[in-house]
Amino acid sequence: MHKQQIIIISLTDKGRDLANGLAKKIEALHHHKPHPFASTVQQFFNDNHPLIFITATGIVVRSLAPVINSKLSDPPVLVMDEQGEFVIPLLSGHQGGANEWARKISHLVDAQLVITTAAPYQKPVYVLGMGCDKGCPESYLQSLIDEHISHDQLANISALASIDLKQNEPALLSLSKRLNLPFICYASNTLNTVSDQLSYKSDIVYREVGCYGVAEAAALIHASHLTHQTAELAIIKQKNKRATLALARSYPTFASKD
Repeated sequence: MHKQQIIIISLTDKGRDLANGLAKKIEALHHHKPHPFASTVQQFFNDNHPLIFITATGIVVRSLAPVINSKLSDPPVLVMDEQGEFVIPLLSGHQGGANEWARKISHLVDAQLVITTAAPYQKPVYVLGMGCDKGCPESYLQSLIDEHISHDQLANISALASIDLKQNEPALLSLSKRLNLPFICYASNTLNTVSDQLSYKSDIVYREVGCYGVAEAAALIHASHLTHQTAELAIIKQKNKRATLALARSYPTFASKD
């Protein structure tokens, strides 16, 4: 993915432990408490090394500010907390590939991806994922939508998705018709291909239908199918007594016009 060697920088003992483990997984170099800090990391940056900082974001910003040049040429920079709970693509998110790189790192270490950049000139494709009990009244589905989906999001939803076991469920069929949305269903083994992206993997759901989650997985799978890009959860699983809801989004990639 990167031409230059990946370098991980840490400052605390916990950060050092996290960095050591991550360095082995991605074959990166690890520098703990480099001295002098600012000039050392600036040199790494100028030499175009992809960087992962396990430090406070402010330290990274202040240290790299003098050498930041352009999102078209700067190397990707990620920031992680010492607990390994969050991964933030800080610089060169789109052009430098930091967003997608951060997504892979988050999956590798089971961390939450935090993307703050907006996709350029693109609107997200939204897919509504839903599951429900057999014979569930449509009102239970609608109440989840009313509670968790904004009007703007609802207006931009491209499809309703669920598991193939629910392809003839009256409430879901009625909802898709009323909202004028295609109703797309996937087999449990297909839904399991995104199990590592679920906010929670349910063993109970797995025993019942053969996958670890329906609403989130179906939304993720179909959003990715529509854009041919990785999807993410815009709204994690929400539930009431008889139904579940999740919302996934993905950004299409348009070919440039030369």
